[in-house]
Amino acid sequence: MSSPSDPRNRLPDFLQSVKLKYVKLGYHYLISHLFTLCLLPLITIIIIQASQLNTHHLWLHLQYNLLTVIAFSAIIVFGSTLYIMTRPRSVFLLDYSCYRPPHHLRVRFQQFMDHSKLTGDFNDSSLEFQRKILDRSGLGEETYVPEAMHSIPPRPSMAAAREEAEQVMFGALDNLFANTKVNPKDIGILVVNCSLFNPTPSLSAMIVNKYKLRGNIKSFNLGGMGCSAGVIAVDLAKDMLQIHSNTYAVVVSTENITQNWYFGNNKSMLIPNCLFRVGGAAVLLSNKGSDRRRAKYKLVHVVRTHKGADDKAFRCVYQEQDDNGKTGVSLSKDLMAIAGGALKTNITTLGPLVLPISEQLLFFVTLVVKKVFNAKVKPYIPDFKLAFDHFCIHAGGRAVIDELEKNLQLLPHHVEASRMTLHRFGNTSSSSIWYELAYTEAKGRMRKGHRVWQIAFGSGFKCNSAVWEALTHVKPSPKSPWEDCIHSYPVQIAA
Repeated sequence: MSSPSDPRNRLPDFLQSVKLKYVKLGYHYLISHLFTLCLLPLITIIIIQASQLNTHHLWLHLQYNLLTVIAFSAIIVFGSTLYIMTRPRSVFLLDYSCYRPPHHLRVRFQQFMDHSKLTGDFNDSSLEFQRKILDRSGLGEETYVPEAMHSIPPRPSMAAAREEAEQVMFGALDNLFANTKVNPKDIGILVVNCSLFNPTPSLSAMIVNKYKLRGNIKSFNLGGMGCSAGVIAVDLAKDMLQIHSNTYAVVVSTENITQNWYFGNNKSMLIPNCLFRVGGAAVLLSNKGSDRRRAKYKLVHVVRTHKGADDKAFRCVYQEQDDNGKTGVSLSKDLMAIAGGALKTNITTLGPLVLPISEQLLFFVTLVVKKVFNAKVKPYIPDFKLAFDHFCIHAGGRAVIDELEKNLQLLPHHVEASRMTLHRFGNTSSSSIWYELAYTEAKGRMRKGHRVWQIAFGSGFKCNSAVWEALTHVKPSPKSPWEDCIHSYPVQIAA
């Protein structure tokens, strides 16, 4: 007699799962093409009937109803003109650039711990806590911290913070302008987001001064909006591109570590020290129709969710001083639960915009059965793998990626870009979704027509999504952050 673990006993289960898989695929294909399947017989009947009409009789009929024909034609022309004039302008992503810090800013785990000990600001318990966080973080040994944090003692001065901001922003922008051959004076809109460092003059003013941008540029500086501010910045740029025609918009997303390192012993404030690393991205957008041919992507949707009206959500990522007056960002133990609620709200709005009708129908039927008949059925989780080819989940930490992989029922290869970005560059805040997109391109996986979902979480509490469609088989741009190391990835990350 064979045992339950015998492969022969598992074969029927395997065949059953294969059958269910193909039944579901058949269902999705049928529903997705239902309109076409119903329309074909109707078109066939119309063609047959039209072929039997006498052409002379048809012409006489049109002559006697000339006013009707003219009025109908005028309505079509007027309607078409109105539609063309009022439809939203398409927003194209020409290119983007992610900052790659110099090699000497790399920080290995042991170096991180040695420096933390030498500062004299952390007690033994805090040092051990940081070591455990590092071991479980999903970060590798190649991430970067700013120059000021390599000094002993650290020098978190305003001058050093400005130096970090300039290196990151100008480094990304120099490469972006070199790759696209766009003259900085042609930029009409500039949006910069950095949550924790907001000097005067602003970061956007620093860019205007550096590149001598034109005097009538529409510039914006977004502060305090957390790790999801990159999507907010894209949304603002998109809205501005609807108003101002035939122009370029640049979005710069970054964070500043120098003045925001925590030198205390509150454990909820120590976590950002272990996760956040140097990084930034610059993105060039256009509303010029002629740019479609050379653009990488087209912006399809932006969906923003704000849970700030709820007190627990508002305070779950909170900058404050500890009992000793030292400033840091505390992370609540409820963070993942709050993020899950924000995600649920966001995808409830996003789902009808991107999911095939077959998934929407299953979701609706499940909801009716549950609400109307009060049946004990599990809520149907839509299969977003049918809507998107690539997922760029904010690399906020290992727990964030794990939670979304589980809740969205994703496969390991769907979260590979997020995990590898966290391993190679750490949490670079709002720019992490661009490092992930660059990873996918460097692997040669981005094909024409593919859809990309960028999703990010941030303080406030916010969950924001951006959907892009590839307009070509996208290749990595010169000086990609993965240029010299993509062959080493993916790597195995210890449990």
